Amino acid sequence: MSRAAFPATVLLAGLLLGGCGSIFGSDKAELVNNDPPNVIYGQAEKMVDEGDFEKAARQYEQVDINHPYSQEARRSIVMAAYAYYKAGKYDEAVSAADRYLTLHPGTQESDLAQNIIAMSYYERVLDPKRDQTFARRSLAAYDKLLQRYPNSRYAAEAANRARILRDLIAASEMQVGRYYLHRDNYLAAINRFRTVVSEYQTTAQVEEALMRLTEAYMALGIVNEAQTAAAVLGHNFPDSKWYKHAYGLLGKRGLEPQEHEGSWITQTWKGNGQA
Repeated sequence: MSRAAFPATVLLAGLLLGGCGSIFGSDKAELVNNDPPNVIYGQAEKMVDEGDFEKAARQYEQVDINHPYSQEARRSIVMAAYAYYKAGKYDEAVSAADRYLTLHPGTQESDLAQNIIAMSYYERVLDPKRDQTFARRSLAAYDKLLQRYPNSRYAAEAANRARILRDLIAASEMQVGRYYLHRDNYLAAINRFRTVVSEYQTTAQVEEALMRLTEAYMALGIVNEAQTAAAVLGHNFPDSKWYKHAYGLLGKRGLEPQEHEGSWITQTWKGNGQA
């Protein structure tokens, strides 16, 4: 080898060892880990115990990358999702958990993967005045967990959080509905209150929603729907302050609550198994 060629060879070797991401066009490229899968997995577990969750997640991924057919590979995927969740890397956690459910549906850790997805969205839920995209995604994920894994150890917490999320989403719908109502945009307001009555009947928001429907329909002169909303409210929540208000609104026009069979409110309420 000539002296002129030697420095270039050394430089190339240095790039391969110290900057392989750049030479292959990707900063994320990593050297192959030739350790046995149980060793890599054990290293990741130690990182979890030490609270180094993001590093642990990447280490778990190394098991699947380098030993995809090993016994540890399957569980390493869901453990990577868990470690990403603990690290606050929620998008990465959802991605890893989704991958697990796609590759290994119905296996032992499936409920854990589904729970990680739900929790990752739940951690980003905001107050009722803000956009509820994450709340809806979390609710959908928890509902799926309860449907597919009713006996899961995560089911009790999932059911409790699903109730919280339903009330939060319903409260958000009410917030927007009141906004439209106060600006005399009655049709837009009705659409929001209708969502609460149709989809969130078990929440604390439904009483006010029925009263606001009475108010909005009266403003539009759609008496039958206003009477029905008040009647359903009175039948199911006779002691509610909202029923007293709805009853008073009708009384000012010489009307009383009366349920009409053709009303969407009657059909929706009965269709959802309500009295």
